[in-house]
Amino acid sequence: MKRRWWLVIAAVCVLLVCWLALGNQTLTVSHIAVADPELPEAFHGFRIAQVSDLHNAEFGAGNRELLAKLAQLQPDIIVITGDLIDRRRTDVEVALDFAREAVKIAPCYFATGNHEGGSSDYPELEEGLREAGVTVLRRQAAVLEREGESLRLVGADDYTFFDAGSGEPQVAEMLKALEPLLAPGYNIVLYHRPELAGRMDKMDADLILSGHAHGGQIRLPWVGGLYAPDQGAFPEYDSGLYDLGDRFLVVSRGLGNSIFPLRINNPPEVVLITLEKTE
Repeated sequence: MKRRWWLVIAAVCVLLVCWLALGNQTLTVSHIAVADPELPEAFHGFRIAQVSDLHNAEFGAGNRELLAKLAQLQPDIIVITGDLIDRRRTDVEVALDFAREAVKIAPCYFATGNHEGGSSDYPELEEGLREAGVTVLRRQAAVLEREGESLRLVGADDYTFFDAGSGEPQVAEMLKALEPLLAPGYNIVLYHRPELAGRMDKMDADLILSGHAHGGQIRLPWVGGLYAPDQGAFPEYDSGLYDLGDRFLVVSRGLGNSIFPLRINNPPEVVLITLEKTE
């Protein structure tokens, strides 16, 4: 009888390990529709694939599974919202190999995350991204045009790139640098940290695309994420679409891991955002 119970326990442990392994390697796609009356008519149906927090992870050799998933989605653009590398185990070539293939699928735009800000290898990464054809938006905006109308894609540098001390002074400098980039019209902001979206309430940001929270790392049914960097336990912004009144926020659960090596009930995701013009 005791032997039977040990076999049952062993089987459960094996199943649990398999479940955890699959949950960390099985790519998912989250489809999010952003319906906004302020959107220019020409951009109705515009598709944005969001890649965030890859942290040097690979899904298949050379990230072929991730690239195949992106190609299937047929996006109009691909945005990378920070932490393409991991500062603790940086592999610039893995990141650049992904970028060189991603630009063949759709125009790619990159904004920095805290891991780029903390890596001495970042200059090499940025140079390689530009050489690969990725538009690196560091305190810069790109104008996207379609059928005579336009919107602005704005990249806000992670606050760790600012020299105004640390913490709140850096955040204040980041916000100060961001505001003049937001011109009249429709503005999409690429900014890694969702917890700062509430600090943009007096700016002309219509849609903010973020990551950083890793979906709360461990997700509890009917509750959501358990813990996120810079938000703590039960984070307010961990995954999906948030209506903040005068602007929308999309938070990607991301793809890779950093300090904590496992995702639990939280598979890696690519987000496909479809913009919709409403009356």
